[in-house]
Amino acid sequence: MALTLNDIETPAFVVNEERVLRNISKFQNHCDARGLKLRPHIKTHKSIRFAKAQIEAGAVGINCQKIGEAEIMADAGLNDILITFNILGAPKLARLRALAERVTVRVVADNPVVVSGLSDAFANAPNPLGVLVECDTGAARCGVQSPAEAIELAGLIHQSPGLAFAGLLTYPAVGGQADVVTFMRETRDGLSASDIACPTISSGGSPDMWQAETGGVITEYRAGTYVYNDRSLVERGTCTWDDCAGHVLATVVSRPTRTRAVIDAGSKALTSDLLGLDGHGHVIGHSGSRIVGLSEEHGVMELPEDSALAIGDRIHIVPNHVCVVANMFDQAWLQTAAGDIVRLTTDARGRVT
Repeated sequence: MALTLNDIETPAFVVNEERVLRNISKFQNHCDARGLKLRPHIKTHKSIRFAKAQIEAGAVGINCQKIGEAEIMADAGLNDILITFNILGAPKLARLRALAERVTVRVVADNPVVVSGLSDAFANAPNPLGVLVECDTGAARCGVQSPAEAIELAGLIHQSPGLAFAGLLTYPAVGGQADVVTFMRETRDGLSASDIACPTISSGGSPDMWQAETGGVITEYRAGTYVYNDRSLVERGTCTWDDCAGHVLATVVSRPTRTRAVIDAGSKALTSDLLGLDGHGHVIGHSGSRIVGLSEEHGVMELPEDSALAIGDRIHIVPNHVCVVANMFDQAWLQTAAGDIVRLTTDARGRVT
């Protein structure tokens, strides 16, 4: 007998495949029309199934944040991988070297210490490791702080045994695309004056993805959240509720007062991420209801006086930040395009090293 959502124990993460495939196709078409190579970030879905769907739609490769994610994807046949995290330490560098011997892999660096370690690990490799300089164009996370620093670090990579300078990369501040273009143009021109080729200039981010343009400079775009979408992107106007493919399915387990209900999804299902929003997710189909508090296993809902929610009712919640929520579950429940309910393994779940 075919499964239905009523057969699934809660809390659960439910993914609508038709919406996922639509999201993949829509943004791939946007990038194709603007001459941008799309390299989706698998940190959101962590799924071999959806990584392959993105490649089949036209993506040039995938973006991973950690070696562990990349190893899972390489094992499944994904063979063009960019890791956007400074890699330090002998154990990680040994894993990176082993990975690079079976797939095309590139990494980033924003300081000479990381470059030195990469060079030591790849000095006698059969092929040089491609390294992009990560640039801080306004997000105030990792990255060199100026075009001059980027040019200097690119020169160091260019001269380091075992390495090849592969380009420039940034994760910009929301609304910061103009700053990206200015920073990258100045850096590219400085590299050209130093006779250093810059094959890739990579930007990214789902919040501004519909504004993604080359600007005459950017060659590649990276985005992750767009595959599922979430409340934070709806609130920014990036998508609509109908574009949100990942929901947390929860059950009302208590109704202590007329204006309070308790569900079985707490911080271990919805996470505590607010992303500047009020409450812990959007409850679909229950206007005026808010998830106002979380403990580990309980979610507390504030209800309107006339709410008909009863003990045993099930609700669908669009999480604030779907990337973290997806990583909370060993498996999701996939509503397939054919209408079936099947298990979807979160293949790279918990791969934090």
